[in-house]
Amino acid sequence: MKKVGVIHTTPATLQSTAKLIKDNISDIQVMNILDDTILADMAAEHNIDYVKERWAVYAKTLAEMGADAVLSACSTVGPFAEECNEKMDIPVLRIDEAMAEEAVKMGNKITVIATFKPTLAPTTDLIRRKGPNAEVKTILIDEAYKELNAGNQKKHNELIISKVKEEIGKADVMVLAQASMSAALADCNELDLSRILTSPLLGILKLKSILE
Repeated sequence: MKKVGVIHTTPATLQSTAKLIKDNISDIQVMNILDDTILADMAAEHNIDYVKERWAVYAKTLAEMGADAVLSACSTVGPFAEECNEKMDIPVLRIDEAMAEEAVKMGNKITVIATFKPTLAPTTDLIRRKGPNAEVKTILIDEAYKELNAGNQKKHNELIISKVKEEIGKADVMVLAQASMSAALADCNELDLSRILTSPLLGILKLKSILE
């Protein structure tokens, strides 16, 4: 049985990510680590070097626990995963890498929507590295992040869908930067989702290909 370690920065991704992994990768054990202080530190730009250091400790701990790969469930700390991937003996993936790769295949005009401001820079940087000619527009819906933290998933989803409806058709592809945003599309039947990308499934399919 393969083992995958997942590092979370919010409880919002815990159950959904584990379910997606088990639904798409057979004979797999999921080991989760959650540090819900990371996003507050990133937002406050508080001792980022220490945040990166402890994230690396979590990745190494999961490797010592027998993980065959580590997945970062948070796009905000994606660069930490890339650094660990260079240093560790097992693959360390950022969940949004496959999404960025797919986005640049779909067109040069890309709109990135986030609810958490510190996610915008690492996401747009990743997209531009995957597609140097990409024209990236960024949109922040910080009110949705506040609603999610207050436990109001419904309002969080509504705010995201409202903004998606405003922006759809203005770019070749729209990217929802955070894994937690994908839930907003789950019950949205009135939109053509073919030009809207989210990270969880694409990231887990990339993880599957690496494990196989």
